[in-house]
Amino acid sequence: MLAFIFASIYLRIMEARRDVFQAIADPTRRAIIGMIAKEPTNVNTIAEQFDVSRQAISLHLKILAECGLLSMRQQGRERICEAKLEKLSEVNEWITQYKKFWTQKLDALENYLSSLTANTTDDNISNHEKSVRKNNKGG
Repeated sequence: MLAFIFASIYLRIMEARRDVFQAIADPTRRAIIGMIAKEPTNVNTIAEQFDVSRQAISLHLKILAECGLLSMRQQGRERICEAKLEKLSEVNEWITQYKKFWTQKLDALENYLSSLTANTTDDNISNHEKSVRKNNKGG
């Protein structure tokens, strides 16, 4: 009974906190976004593309709608899903900050490795010059 209460509370919290990151965390939802981004698609066509129950697809669509990544409209007897990708800009902004971070780190590593290579090359040239001078003096 306690586990049921905990699970119910957890699910309510997750429903209240749904955001674009939660939406794209699932590979099925990412695939659905990819499908409807190309063109508006009816729910049956979406469901046919996956090896899961229709109920599972409906839940994925509900989560995507709650996160603001799709809208559904009725067209005759069909429900049509349309992508609303503006919310993905949040993901882009989040990724961009880490891209800048890692770009700076990799640039610093590249500079460090270049300096090591330059020092090694300078040392090799110096050793070669010493060897040539030594041979010239001895010969």
